[in-house]
Amino acid sequence: GFDRPNIRYRVTEKRNGREQLLRFLESEHRGDAGIVYCLSRKSVDETAAWLLQRGWPAVPYHAGLAKEVRQLHQKRFLEDEGVIVVATIAFGMGIDKPNVRFVAHLNLPKSVEAYYQETGRAGRDGLPANAWMTYGLQDVILLRRMLEESDADDSHKRIERQKLEALLGFCEITTCRRQAMLAYFDDQLPAPCGNCDTCLEPPETWDGTEAAQKALSCAYRTGQRFGVNYLIEVLVGKSSDRIVRFRHDQLSTFGIGAELDPRQWRSVFRQLVARGLLTVDVEGYGSLLLTEESWPVLRGEQRIELRREQKPVPTKRKSRKPSAAAVDKSSSLWNALRALRQQLAKRQGVPPYVIFHDKTLAQMLELRPQTSAEFGELSGVGERKLARYADAFLAVIREHPAAETGGG
Repeated sequence: GFDRPNIRYRVTEKRNGREQLLRFLESEHRGDAGIVYCLSRKSVDETAAWLLQRGWPAVPYHAGLAKEVRQLHQKRFLEDEGVIVVATIAFGMGIDKPNVRFVAHLNLPKSVEAYYQETGRAGRDGLPANAWMTYGLQDVILLRRMLEESDADDSHKRIERQKLEALLGFCEITTCRRQAMLAYFDDQLPAPCGNCDTCLEPPETWDGTEAAQKALSCAYRTGQRFGVNYLIEVLVGKSSDRIVRFRHDQLSTFGIGAELDPRQWRSVFRQLVARGLLTVDVEGYGSLLLTEESWPVLRGEQRIELRREQKPVPTKRKSRKPSAAAVDKSSSLWNALRALRQQLAKRQGVPPYVIFHDKTLAQMLELRPQTSAEFGELSGVGERKLARYADAFLAVIREHPAAETGGG
């Protein structure tokens, strides 16, 4: 069957993709190996550099890199601990690293098949893994544009369009994601999985009929020539130069959407596009057009339930690993160990994780080894590191007796 029960599927509304990715990594995946997928090579390079600047061991991987660079990055990913590969979808063919703890998508894949294949690179060792994706309306517009501008014939484009629709449906679903994904492959899961985001925190829905009517009516009355940002400004009643110039401040839809804020309107438009009640005009720079399905809603013949977006909450830094959970990050020993690691890393011109991972420092804090032999028992300490670093770290540990571990 297609079921991978150890993978937890999560899809979140995109606000600031990279910042959201960083919060996800910090709260759940310190020191873990993973793959981050982006749509374009440029985005891969920028995201890898951005993560690296923030202290994450990230390497880019795409067809535009020299073969030697690709091989080097692939080798690091396979052989080193905790390396993150930022890649376009070409990556992964023939890569079998069992302990990939997460696959993150910063952009929408092209289909449910692609999503299943890409997320399937996580957790091949059978231990818990995360499939995390952030997506927004801009992704839909971009993928539709790429699809329409491709050289494929019409029947192929039609199939690709249907595949994208199915993926959008999967993203906006309010029931179990695993059941929906398996059903797509004609595989049955008798009960909800209890391990995806919609099972763990069932999304609230609300009667979005009136909001949908306002959104559709606004697109129609402005001549179906504008994108989502402009339509939202009209709905919330913002008198921008453009709106005044087109005299759209005179429309009946100007300001009728003041009950929702721009972020909520963006969510409404995204869901209307995902359900085929609006379509993106690829020629017209992302203008939103009505479809056959729009009219029953506009005429009040059909009600529509929309998914209510969760208010962004600051992520609690929880960890799956008991050893890391026990770490008191405010303790003076923790800070001293990190300072020593940083100093050694600087001296050698390498990133700190090359000296020791956080996981190893956490064990030093927890177990407080007093001898070389005890130090050698820590995870991540091989013979070479034992000989090279044990004395320096043991000295720091001895300077901080166990009694004063509380904030220092």
